Amino acid sequence: MWYRLGLGPGLPPSSKGVEMPWRSRRKFLMASSAVAATAALNGVAPEAVRAGPFFSEPHINFPVEPRARLAVASWPFRAIIESPSNRWARDPKQPGIDLKDFAAMVVQKFNVRQIEPLSDHFRSTEAAYLGEFRAAVEQAGARVINIPVGGRYSFYDPDAAKRQMAVDYGKKWMEVAVALGSPSIRIHVAGAANAKPDVDRTAQSLTRLADYGAEKNVVINLENDDLVSEDAFFLVRVIDKANHPWLHALPDFCNSMLSGNEQFDYDAVTALFKRAYNICHVKDSEVDNGKVVRVDLAKTFGILKASGYRGYCSMEFEGQGSPYEGTQRLIDTSLKYLA
Repeated sequence: MWYRLGLGPGLPPSSKGVEMPWRSRRKFLMASSAVAATAALNGVAPEAVRAGPFFSEPHINFPVEPRARLAVASWPFRAIIESPSNRWARDPKQPGIDLKDFAAMVVQKFNVRQIEPLSDHFRSTEAAYLGEFRAAVEQAGARVINIPVGGRYSFYDPDAAKRQMAVDYGKKWMEVAVALGSPSIRIHVAGAANAKPDVDRTAQSLTRLADYGAEKNVVINLENDDLVSEDAFFLVRVIDKANHPWLHALPDFCNSMLSGNEQFDYDAVTALFKRAYNICHVKDSEVDNGKVVRVDLAKTFGILKASGYRGYCSMEFEGQGSPYEGTQRLIDTSLKYLA
């Protein structure tokens, strides 16, 4: 799994953070209401309030047509992505592409117009490159719908300065999301060498990041990736504790299956879909230490539908064989079950 290997370009420099007060969702929404009320008294149209200090909650007009709900992640295509942070995965025997050209490839090969570019696959996060990236995506008739972000600092580290580094790194990538027009990022919850996962510290740190998301109109998503620091039910407790409209779950169909307990995976996905908003990862299988673990897609899409989830489904092929064939198979199956 990628989180163990890449850290992404431009890690933040060391800095000493100051612990900020933790705002509950109730206080957050009260503040939002106050802004709206003040605007109304001054004759400002309600929609203009959304351009103010923060947005009370995300508002994405999700498509209904099944193909329009699909996206393709760059992770399965890491062998061809040219990036300083992706050299470990790059296969020199295959023709490479820059990440900014990934959208055009996805549109041409898969007739899908949403992409999910991994942070490690960005050649740069400089403004000039991001401008080229967005122009290339728009020229392809596509858009970025989520950016999966890595990171080495833990949101639950006992050291407040290190927790602040994790928050600052998330903020950096939220700025990238704004530049590319992405409505969300997926932030990695890294482990801390000297501490077990801590719900309170993680929720407090992510609340600060979600507050920033409210200012930038960018949703923060948490994925069941690492079986310890991102255990599905740990993330559920964090999301429920934070109770923040800009903090949601990103259910991955297969990651929790690596626990070796099939029922645990389906229970995990069920719990996460109840807290999901705009993105999930579709997989039919995953290879772990040479063993192929498979997921029942009919059952998992049934869980998705039962939850009322209306967001995007990103194809993240992790099985054996060609990522092109595997991604196409996931697309065909997803169209069948979303119909």
